[in-house]
Amino acid sequence: MDIKTMKLFAEYNRKTNSDMNTFIQRLELSQWNQEFIGFYNSIKSLCNHIYISDFNWLKRFSKLRKFSYIERALFNQELRFGSIVLDTIQDYLDERRTLDDQLIAFVNEIVPQDLDQQLEYADSHGKQHRRLFGGLVLHCFNHQTHHRGMISIYLEHMNIANDYSNLAGMV
Repeated sequence: MDIKTMKLFAEYNRKTNSDMNTFIQRLELSQWNQEFIGFYNSIKSLCNHIYISDFNWLKRFSKLRKFSYIERALFNQELRFGSIVLDTIQDYLDERRTLDDQLIAFVNEIVPQDLDQQLEYADSHGKQHRRLFGGLVLHCFNHQTHHRGMISIYLEHMNIANDYSNLAGMV
Protein backbone atom coordinates (compact mmCIF):
# COMPACT_ATOMS: atom_id res chain seq x y z
CA MET A 1 0.00 0.00 0.00
CA ASP A 2 1.36 3.41 -0.95
CA ILE A 3 0.22 6.99 -1.52
CA LYS A 4 0.35 6.64 -5.29
CA THR A 5 -2.11 3.72 -5.12
CA MET A 6 -4.43 5.66 -2.80
CA LYS A 7 -4.45 8.60 -5.22
CA LEU A 8 -5.16 6.25 -8.13
CA PHE A 9 -8.14 4.76 -6.30
CA ALA A 10 -9.47 8.22 -5.38
CA GLU A 11 -9.26 9.41 -8.99
CA TYR A 12 -10.75 6.14 -10.25
CA ASN A 13 -13.56 6.51 -7.75
CA ARG A 14 -14.35 10.07 -8.89
CA LYS A 15 -14.18 9.19 -12.59
CA THR A 16 -16.24 6.01 -12.25
CA ASN A 17 -18.88 7.72 -10.13
CA SER A 18 -19.09 10.46 -12.75
CA ASP A 19 -19.39 7.88 -15.54
CA MET A 20 -22.02 5.93 -13.63
CA ASN A 21 -23.91 9.13 -12.89
CA THR A 22 -24.33 9.83 -16.61
CA PHE A 23 -26.70 6.84 -16.54
CA ILE A 24 -28.32 7.80 -13.25
CA GLN A 25 -29.09 11.36 -14.35
CA ARG A 26 -31.14 9.98 -17.26
CA LEU A 27 -33.34 7.85 -15.02
CA GLU A 28 -36.99 8.56 -14.53
CA LEU A 29 -38.10 8.95 -10.93
CA SER A 30 -39.84 5.57 -11.16
CA GLN A 31 -36.53 3.95 -12.20
CA TRP A 32 -34.63 5.71 -9.39
CA ASN A 33 -37.11 4.19 -6.94
CA GLN A 34 -37.73 0.87 -8.73
CA GLU A 35 -37.44 -2.04 -6.32
CA PHE A 36 -35.27 -5.10 -6.93
CA ILE A 37 -34.45 -8.15 -4.88
CA GLY A 38 -31.52 -7.22 -2.69
CA PHE A 39 -30.69 -5.74 0.67
CA TYR A 40 -30.39 -2.32 -0.98
CA ASN A 41 -33.39 -2.75 -3.19
CA SER A 42 -33.22 0.30 -5.46
CA ILE A 43 -30.68 2.53 -7.14
CA LYS A 44 -31.81 5.27 -4.76
CA SER A 45 -31.11 3.14 -1.68
CA LEU A 46 -27.72 2.01 -3.07
CA CYS A 47 -26.64 5.55 -3.89
CA ASN A 48 -27.65 6.70 -0.42
CA HIS A 49 -25.80 3.79 1.17
CA ILE A 50 -22.59 4.49 -0.75
CA TYR A 51 -22.82 8.20 0.04
CA ILE A 52 -23.47 7.68 3.76
CA SER A 53 -20.70 5.08 3.98
CA ASP A 54 -18.14 7.37 2.33
CA PHE A 55 -19.24 10.28 4.49
CA ASN A 56 -18.89 8.24 7.69
CA TRP A 57 -15.54 6.78 6.64
CA LEU A 58 -14.22 10.30 6.03
CA LYS A 59 -15.34 11.26 9.53
CA ARG A 60 -13.69 8.13 10.98
CA PHE A 61 -10.46 8.74 9.07
CA SER A 62 -10.19 12.19 10.67
CA LYS A 63 -9.69 10.51 14.05
CA LEU A 64 -6.18 9.41 13.03
CA ARG A 65 -4.84 12.96 13.11
CA LYS A 66 -5.81 16.48 12.10
CA PHE A 67 -6.87 16.65 8.45
CA SER A 68 -8.08 19.94 6.95
CA TYR A 69 -10.77 18.37 4.72
CA ILE A 70 -12.87 17.54 7.79
CA GLU A 71 -13.21 21.24 8.70
CA ARG A 72 -15.79 21.75 5.92
CA ALA A 73 -19.30 22.52 7.16
CA LEU A 74 -20.47 19.40 5.32
CA PHE A 75 -19.02 17.26 8.12
CA ASN A 76 -20.88 19.05 10.93
CA GLN A 77 -23.83 16.71 10.44
CA GLU A 78 -24.43 13.10 11.39
CA LEU A 79 -25.63 10.65 8.74
CA ARG A 80 -27.07 7.37 9.92
CA PHE A 81 -26.73 4.15 7.98
CA GLY A 82 -29.99 2.96 6.49
CA SER A 83 -31.42 6.44 6.11
CA ILE A 84 -32.29 8.29 2.93
CA VAL A 85 -30.52 11.64 2.95
CA LEU A 86 -30.57 12.21 -0.82
CA ASP A 87 -34.15 11.82 -1.96
CA THR A 88 -33.89 13.09 -5.52
CA ILE A 89 -31.55 12.22 -8.35
CA GLN A 90 -30.34 15.82 -8.52
CA ASP A 91 -29.62 15.91 -4.77
CA TYR A 92 -27.60 12.74 -5.15
CA LEU A 93 -25.66 14.02 -8.19
CA ASP A 94 -24.78 17.32 -6.51
CA GLU A 95 -23.77 15.82 -3.18
CA ARG A 96 -21.86 12.90 -4.74
CA ARG A 97 -19.63 15.32 -6.66
CA THR A 98 -18.97 17.27 -3.47
CA LEU A 99 -18.12 14.14 -1.51
CA ASP A 100 -15.86 12.81 -4.27
CA ASP A 101 -13.96 16.10 -4.12
CA GLN A 102 -13.56 15.60 -0.36
CA LEU A 103 -12.24 12.06 -0.91
CA ILE A 104 -9.63 13.53 -3.28
CA ALA A 105 -8.76 16.22 -0.71
CA PHE A 106 -8.45 13.55 1.98
CA VAL A 107 -6.14 11.33 -0.07
CA ASN A 108 -4.00 14.34 -0.98
CA GLU A 109 -3.44 14.92 2.74
CA ILE A 110 -2.33 11.36 3.51
CA VAL A 111 1.38 10.94 4.17
CA PRO A 112 3.19 7.58 3.94
CA GLN A 113 3.45 7.24 7.74
CA ASP A 114 -0.36 7.36 8.02
CA LEU A 115 -0.83 4.15 6.05
CA ASP A 116 0.88 1.98 8.68
CA GLN A 117 -0.92 3.53 11.67
CA GLN A 118 -3.78 1.87 13.54
CA LEU A 119 -7.11 3.69 13.46
CA GLU A 120 -9.44 3.28 16.41
CA TYR A 121 -13.09 3.82 15.54
CA ALA A 122 -16.62 2.74 16.34
CA ASP A 123 -18.70 1.09 13.62
CA SER A 124 -22.35 1.94 12.96
CA HIS A 125 -23.39 -0.42 15.78
CA GLY A 126 -21.07 1.20 18.30
CA LYS A 127 -18.58 -1.68 18.29
CA GLN A 128 -15.00 -0.53 18.74
CA HIS A 129 -12.30 -1.51 16.24
CA ARG A 130 -8.58 -0.98 15.78
CA ARG A 131 -7.44 -1.52 12.19
CA LEU A 132 -4.66 -0.59 9.78
CA PHE A 133 -5.44 2.85 8.37
CA GLY A 134 -4.17 2.09 4.84
CA GLY A 135 -6.28 -1.06 4.69
CA LEU A 136 -9.37 0.85 5.78
CA VAL A 137 -8.84 3.47 3.06
CA LEU A 138 -8.58 0.64 0.54
CA HIS A 139 -11.76 -0.87 2.02
CA CYS A 140 -13.60 2.42 1.51
CA PHE A 141 -12.80 2.47 -2.20
CA ASN A 142 -13.44 -1.25 -2.65
CA HIS A 143 -16.84 -0.87 -0.95
CA GLN A 144 -17.85 1.65 -3.60
CA THR A 145 -16.70 -0.66 -6.39
CA HIS A 146 -18.84 -3.46 -4.98
CA HIS A 147 -21.98 -1.35 -4.82
CA ARG A 148 -21.42 0.31 -8.20
CA GLY A 149 -21.47 -3.24 -9.58
CA MET A 150 -24.88 -3.73 -8.00
CA ILE A 151 -26.10 -0.52 -9.60
CA SER A 152 -24.82 -1.78 -12.95
CA ILE A 153 -26.90 -4.95 -12.55
CA TYR A 154 -30.01 -2.94 -11.61
CA LEU A 155 -29.50 -0.79 -14.72
CA GLU A 156 -29.19 -3.94 -16.84
CA HIS A 157 -32.46 -5.24 -15.37
CA MET A 158 -34.05 -2.02 -16.62
CA ASN A 159 -32.55 -2.72 -20.08
CA ILE A 160 -30.08 0.15 -19.73
CA ALA A 161 -26.79 -0.99 -21.23
CA ASN A 162 -23.85 0.34 -19.22
CA ASP A 163 -20.12 -0.14 -18.94
CA TYR A 164 -18.60 2.49 -16.68
CA SER A 165 -16.13 0.63 -14.50
CA ASN A 166 -12.64 0.06 -15.87
CA LEU A 167 -9.56 0.72 -13.77
CA ALA A 168 -7.26 -0.64 -16.49
CA GLY A 169 -7.65 2.54 -18.54
CA MET A 170 -6.19 4.59 -15.69
CA VAL A 171 -3.00 2.63 -15.02
